[in-house]
Amino acid sequence: MPMNNSPQNRRAFLKTSGVAVAACLATGRVWGANDRIRAAFIGVGNRGKQLLPHAMAQPEIEIAAICDVKDAAREGAAGLAEEKGHKPRMVKDFREVLADPSVDLVCVATPDHWHAYITVEACKAGKDVYVEKPLCAGINEGLKMVEAARKYNRIVETGTWQRSMSHFLEAVAFIKSGKLGKLFHVRTFNYMFKPAAGEGNPPDSDPPPGIDWDMWLGPAPKRPYNPARAAYGSYRNYWDYGGGVMTDWGVHWIDIVQMSLGEAMPLAASSFGGKYWMQDNRDVPDTLLATFEYPGNVLVSFETRAGNDRSLGGQLQGITYYGSQGTMFLNRDGYRVIPEPKSDLQPVEVKAPLISETVRRQWTDFLECVRTRRRSASDVENCFRSTSSCILANAALRSGLRVTWDSKHFTTREEPPRAFLTRQYRAPWKLVV
Repeated sequence: MPMNNSPQNRRAFLKTSGVAVAACLATGRVWGANDRIRAAFIGVGNRGKQLLPHAMAQPEIEIAAICDVKDAAREGAAGLAEEKGHKPRMVKDFREVLADPSVDLVCVATPDHWHAYITVEACKAGKDVYVEKPLCAGINEGLKMVEAARKYNRIVETGTWQRSMSHFLEAVAFIKSGKLGKLFHVRTFNYMFKPAAGEGNPPDSDPPPGIDWDMWLGPAPKRPYNPARAAYGSYRNYWDYGGGVMTDWGVHWIDIVQMSLGEAMPLAASSFGGKYWMQDNRDVPDTLLATFEYPGNVLVSFETRAGNDRSLGGQLQGITYYGSQGTMFLNRDGYRVIPEPKSDLQPVEVKAPLISETVRRQWTDFLECVRTRRRSASDVENCFRSTSSCILANAALRSGLRVTWDSKHFTTREEPPRAFLTRQYRAPWKLVV
């Protein structure tokens, strides 16, 4: 059949060709519709193993390697991939993955203190990256991650997948429309109930077989092995590796708040909290209230507690926007708008799609970004800004000060909190773009 040579068709061809040329210039290759994209998963103990099925659901993905410092995690994830017909090689040291020119992209779902180094090195090695949230453990790391993504023309997608949920996008558009009237207060929260014993208080010991403890620590301070520190998920209970619930869950909600405020960052922050319930050896708070001042006279808060998961509305987590014309409650189940008395605003109630469908759709979008080189809504820079706000709240808590944000230099105007904003790397690790 002869090609339709209409002006519309020529424009479409030129547009498609332009995208292909841009991809070629950025990556050294043009992705065809049927090309296989070879992916490696670095960190598969918990979140990485959860993401693996969503990646394998993409028909163009080939799982090339599974990497983890724990033998059991590595073997378990490789088994899942093999069940779906993939033949990944198992690797303990992520540097072997980054040195492999056949690997096109990496998924980084390690403990938080490793996110920055692996992402920067992956960008330098010409790999695109999907990295979990929080983006980084220190603001200095996040700056390097954004710099690396831009310098090496890499797509760096982040785990703030709520930006891909249709009802979150609708709710953000509703807020931006001004229908709630003057927005002056936003409350975010995450409640849970955990046994007070937590991970307990086990003594330090020699590392058990099956884990490379020195590599697990990496750029973090040298510490003796402790099973509470090494347990999946509980590493965020220690300042050495993460920022507690503030950077774990808080980043999800603050990310959406900042999205609805035009990606604004706070002007100031204060925070109070401590170990009020848990009796294990963690050093981050189990109960916390952080408050932020945002441009436009908007007060935003995040609160969490570990010893009680009840709320007046029966919700465990979410965001409540308070405006002069009405109130919106938003979480992963949907959103609801309640008009103020005598307001012209109409009630709204929207149910959310399945979370699993959204995460899978985000991976579809990620691969489309890899092909076209466009940035996604969950681009590294957006996640860096929301992660930085959560790190700022922790710096306020740890310094005992109300801190003001210097947006030009990405630091605080006060000197004492700055020590809690940055990460110092243990030798021989160096974060170099």
